[in-house]
Amino acid sequence: MIAIESPAYLPPQFFCKSQASSSTVSQYLSSSQSHGHGSIFKQHKLCFFKTPIKYSFSFDTRRINCKHTGVSAFICRSSLASPQIDQEDDRKKVPDVQSLVRRFWKVAEPYWFSDDKVGARWRLAAVFALTLGTTGISVGFNFLGRDFFNAVLYCCGFGFMEDKDQEQFTKQLLYYLASFAGGIPVFVLRDYAKDTLSLRWRSWMTSYYMDRYLKNRTFYKIQSQSIIDNPDQRIVDDLSSFTGTALAFSLTLFNATVDLISFSNILYGIYPPLFLVLLGYSFGGTAISVYLGRGLVNLNFLQEKKEADFRYGLVRVRENAESIAFYDGEENEMQLLLQRFSSAFDNLSKLLISSRNLDFFTSGYRYLIQILPAAVVAPMYFSGKIEFGVINQSMSAFNHILGDFSLIVYQFQAISAFSAVIDRLGEFDDLLTSNKTSTDGEPVEQIHREFCNPNISQMCNGAVPLKGDSKLLSIEYLTLLTPSKATLIRDLTLEICEKDHLLITGPSGSGKTSLLRALAGLWSFGRGTIRFYNKTTRDTLPHLSENAASPKATSRYGPEPDQLNKNNSRDVFFLPQKPYMVLGTLRQQLLYPTWSDKPVPVSDGDTSNGSLPFLTRKRDNYSRPVKPTTDDLVQVLEDVRLSYILSRFDLDSMYEWSSVLSIGEQQRLAFARLLLSRPNLALLDESTSALDETNEAHLYKLIEAAGISYVSIGHRRTLYEHHKNVLHISPVDPTGEPLNWLVEPITNNVSAYNLSKQ
Repeated sequence: MIAIESPAYLPPQFFCKSQASSSTVSQYLSSSQSHGHGSIFKQHKLCFFKTPIKYSFSFDTRRINCKHTGVSAFICRSSLASPQIDQEDDRKKVPDVQSLVRRFWKVAEPYWFSDDKVGARWRLAAVFALTLGTTGISVGFNFLGRDFFNAVLYCCGFGFMEDKDQEQFTKQLLYYLASFAGGIPVFVLRDYAKDTLSLRWRSWMTSYYMDRYLKNRTFYKIQSQSIIDNPDQRIVDDLSSFTGTALAFSLTLFNATVDLISFSNILYGIYPPLFLVLLGYSFGGTAISVYLGRGLVNLNFLQEKKEADFRYGLVRVRENAESIAFYDGEENEMQLLLQRFSSAFDNLSKLLISSRNLDFFTSGYRYLIQILPAAVVAPMYFSGKIEFGVINQSMSAFNHILGDFSLIVYQFQAISAFSAVIDRLGEFDDLLTSNKTSTDGEPVEQIHREFCNPNISQMCNGAVPLKGDSKLLSIEYLTLLTPSKATLIRDLTLEICEKDHLLITGPSGSGKTSLLRALAGLWSFGRGTIRFYNKTTRDTLPHLSENAASPKATSRYGPEPDQLNKNNSRDVFFLPQKPYMVLGTLRQQLLYPTWSDKPVPVSDGDTSNGSLPFLTRKRDNYSRPVKPTTDDLVQVLEDVRLSYILSRFDLDSMYEWSSVLSIGEQQRLAFARLLLSRPNLALLDESTSALDETNEAHLYKLIEAAGISYVSIGHRRTLYEHHKNVLHISPVDPTGEPLNWLVEPITNNVSAYNLSKQ
């Protein structure tokens, strides 16, 4: 009898998609020489895990060339959130199955009920239809394989007939090759349809989560209060993992169900006891795998966090390179980075040990099935009850069904890693839904910001404003508290009118910057009312409280209340001490944030997202000033004494401007933005700290000449020359005066008094 080293059947080869970026038929064939030996590359893990080729699914829609090995390179992600200490990581509890299912559905559901739901459902139906077709092809190849090997034996004279039948062999070979050629497109199209749907789903989810992350300043609350770690990683990496893996895993479950029904009938028809052996073998293997791999879920969750923390340390070095160099702090940074890497390394070592223990079992489990079905049905062949091709057919059916029953065995490590992704995204989604500002919930008392339009003859807070009223801002009994309920400012009451420039002074930690944050809507701890009178606002409600605005409320006056808040707040412009430089051109730096410029392509070729409308967003131009021209931009650079920049760069040059420009140049560029936007009121937080007194005086004269009223924080004696009133804030004395602030007009005496107290 001819010795056949391995059964030749096609389905596992088709179920495996080549990991290379360009797949060929030879790769399909060579990838499955030993059935059940595949590799799954998980984008966010440090390891390659061995899984059956038939059900390998990737954590990313991108295919990556990789060797079959035990450990991959150390892969980390960027992070902008402060990392938590390792002890907190170790105390992180693994979510239960019910919680994971709930979070999975909460994250996955929105897309399938979105505006893109019709197209998404049709694409999903096409994927499942193609998957059903691949199962039918697999069943057909199961029978073709049986007939082909019978023909091989007949041709060689080892069958039931003594005469060689070369014609039958040639006929079966042609059938097999023709079916092979016809089956390949179905499997390729199935994978292509799945990957394109996954990409479209990820694109929608990315837009959806970014919108929620940036809406209502949620990103600021997350960063300032350290509610969760690494939100950028969750949007970029975890969303990519979730969509690709969720779709692939759902497809795997569907395919396994259809596959199980189809091949169970074949196997049971060949020899019922073999089917019972398979059930016992698969259920026993699943139980043992779950027991041996029970710690992998938590280890994978921790690895996600520790990798991101290590990358965060490297990002910090890059962002603060000059300061570290001035401090000569390389040794300290190296020590801190090694500590973070060691934490990830220690967790990875535990992960590898758990994977090793599981592999001891799964490797033997996988190899034993190569001979088990043949050993069970071989006596029937020797007794003449079945043909030799039936042995091959039984082995093929056995391996298919075993793969269906052993899904947890083969994919346990991948499932555990996917569980960590679900938990992190679910936690992020819960936060975005609730929009919490602290772990203790929203403060009972909050600062109220209101916007009024005195240009219309309607009531504002119960009173009819006088025509021609020059009031811009009023603060009524404002008390600022820290998150720990300590008082910073008590019962502040004042009014600011046009050109009534106010200087805020006080020692460090007295609450000066917190007051500006409250004016900008970034600080809600405390009580009192902040009311803005926006004279240039068009089509706004006569009185609108920011805290009462509902995202879903509509008004017959115009846009929604939350949109009105954005429109009204455009009349208030904030300049921090260290200006924010956007990722873009010099033109975009000047237009930010009032206008947007046509984005510069990030690739050489022109790209179009016409088929993905959720990736393009038309910026709202409601109540916006006219966009400045190129001549306006050149002129404003000259006004702030930055015209020499145009000799080095043009307006459409793209650089890392925070590195190219000095802090002083960045502050002057921020004043250029202010002059272009021309708001009613500007809030300046030591915005000229890096400038000499001459340039400082020049910029203040520019914004005053432009008719912009301003509130400044500063310590320089020269600032008094550019303001009319001064608000001095002192630390709260629990046993002293009830008020810790004083507002006075600026005179020589008052100026000397305030300077002497600082």
